[in-house]
Amino acid sequence: MADSGSSSSSKKVLLAIDDSECSHYALEWALENVHNKIASSGLVLFHAISNDYSGVYAGTYGGAPPELINSIQENQKKFGNALLEKAKQISAKHGIEAETVIEIGTPKEVICEAAEKLGIGLLIVGSHSRGAFQRAFLGSVSNYVVHNAKCPVLVVRK
Repeated sequence: MADSGSSSSSKKVLLAIDDSECSHYALEWALENVHNKIASSGLVLFHAISNDYSGVYAGTYGGAPPELINSIQENQKKFGNALLEKAKQISAKHGIEAETVIEIGTPKEVICEAAEKLGIGLLIVGSHSRGAFQRAFLGSVSNYVVHNAKCPVLVVRK
């Protein structure tokens, strides 16, 4: 039977990262423990830039100039690119050549959207291991992704 290239084993792995220690641990863990899957199908390192500027608007009494928002976004993109470049270097040390993607939006939503758009076979996220009380108020990206992604999700806890 011919392989159409759409089987789960040939679909890429997406690893969502941020600047947390949990995210760095998830990257290292995945590169050590899911290396064969990643090596055979490819790795996408993904970073989401939040578009929640409510603090900026509150600090400027609701009248934040567009230049300020643009400046914040540009700085976040620079930071995100540096974060992804560091993750890419870590991946290379494990013999994995990764591609990188940055999206702007609500992180938990853009992670799921990117996984679907890119036809991802496995989505890996780290967990901050927040308790039930913190999750109720702060939300949980990993919990949202587990319940809303249209592909298998691996949550790496430290």
